[in-house]
Amino acid sequence: MLSKVVSSATLGVEAYRVEVEADIQQQMPAFVTVGLPDGAVRESKERVTAAIKNSDFIFPSKRVTINLAPADVKKEGSAFDLPIAVGILAATGQIIRERADEFVLLGELSLDGSLKPVPGVLPMTMSFAPGNGIKGILVPKENAREAAMAGTIPVYPIRTLKDAVHFLEDESTIRRFEVDIATVFNDARRYTVDFSDVKGQESAKRALEVAAAGGHNIIMIGPPGSGKTMLARRMPTILPDMTIAEALETTKIHSVAGRLPANAALVATRPFRAPHHTISYAGLVGGGAIPKPGEVSLAHHGVLFLDEMPEFKKDILEMLRQPMEDKAVTISRASSTLTYPAGFMLIAAMNPCPCGYFGDPAHECQCSAGDIQRYMSKVSGPLLDRIDIHITVPSVKFKELSSETRGESSEIIRKRVNMARQMQIERFKDEKNIYCNAHMEPCDIRRVCKIDDKSQSLLALAITKQGLSARAYDRILKVARTIADLAGSADIEMGHIAEAIHYRTLDRSLWL
Repeated sequence: MLSKVVSSATLGVEAYRVEVEADIQQQMPAFVTVGLPDGAVRESKERVTAAIKNSDFIFPSKRVTINLAPADVKKEGSAFDLPIAVGILAATGQIIRERADEFVLLGELSLDGSLKPVPGVLPMTMSFAPGNGIKGILVPKENAREAAMAGTIPVYPIRTLKDAVHFLEDESTIRRFEVDIATVFNDARRYTVDFSDVKGQESAKRALEVAAAGGHNIIMIGPPGSGKTMLARRMPTILPDMTIAEALETTKIHSVAGRLPANAALVATRPFRAPHHTISYAGLVGGGAIPKPGEVSLAHHGVLFLDEMPEFKKDILEMLRQPMEDKAVTISRASSTLTYPAGFMLIAAMNPCPCGYFGDPAHECQCSAGDIQRYMSKVSGPLLDRIDIHITVPSVKFKELSSETRGESSEIIRKRVNMARQMQIERFKDEKNIYCNAHMEPCDIRRVCKIDDKSQSLLALAITKQGLSARAYDRILKVARTIADLAGSADIEMGHIAEAIHYRTLDRSLWL
């Protein structure tokens, strides 16, 4: 006898429909799975067999053939356990139902028949629109909240294989799981850190505000203990408010990667990813034997923080150049090509020399000129050229540390950032894929970043004296446009250009 059950799988960060066909034949007992299953799918026969028997159902002593269609796409993961088990029970007549393919089934089975959560539930649920013969989706109880955030088809939480069978026979046994997406989104938009925690470092705070307002990448150079990491960790708190659409897109990536926190239905705050300098290429950019999103994709709509940047392998750092420009990562394999979004803001931090105290008046630097040059050259010029803002973060004075005065809160700074971003959204409303000043192409810069003769002369002097590249020229204009937006100015003034130049000249002085 033949039965058909509907399930789903992910390809990149998107999902597609999978039809699980179960065929039972009067032949020598065997369990065969076809349709390009990976190791976890092939091993499902052991979990399914035990789960069926331990749930007081009968496992057939016949030849069981499972087909996962489409058969030309590799299937991976343990989410097919439940649909395979239901397909076998339907094919053997143990489920009293004419159509077992009216619901989407997802879930990993334990040997006792209970269900465990699986990754990628949100994109899988979002891939099914209302109608098309699908009445709802059955997922493990722990995944129900995540699935309900899709807002597409009804979601039913299942605890065991028995629950799934009883529901398919009588849909009134389990109530539909519902959530108020707006309420969940608003409740999850809370940060545990705040910019008011940072003592001193007013110039660094200003630079980070400019970076947040325009979506610019930034590098901080300073001695150990000057607060670079503390500043970076608070950057997401001043970025523009996340929209529900951005939250869903970010959650999809984390769900596919299996990085969604337990009991979390939505990533509603800007991601902050801080990989260790020993990270591999696949860990940072994505890929692996079974391709998964890397840190650059997990930081989508948020911040990627590289602490001690020169300690990262140079070839790993160079791999960042493409996603920084394209806002996406493409991973090619013999069987498929996957594209993951990577629209992150890069924040890098480093010491000015191996010992960390070059230029610090409170400590004597022990490094030779050659040591400093070799250390700084670990970060290539082309990569630095793609970082819009370069700042020095000096040591904090005792007077500032001991002061009881608190600085501006993240909420106050974020209001100014939101106002500047709103100006940019209005400016680029007719442009495709441009949402902030950092996304501008040369043609957009020529149209939007017009400056007067005095500002042009100041910029020409800086370019000539500092030996800056053509890319640096464009980035100075982008940053100046953001500074003008923060000031509420329709035109870029000379003071805006001067501040933007200041953010591009740091790296050259440290190379001398």
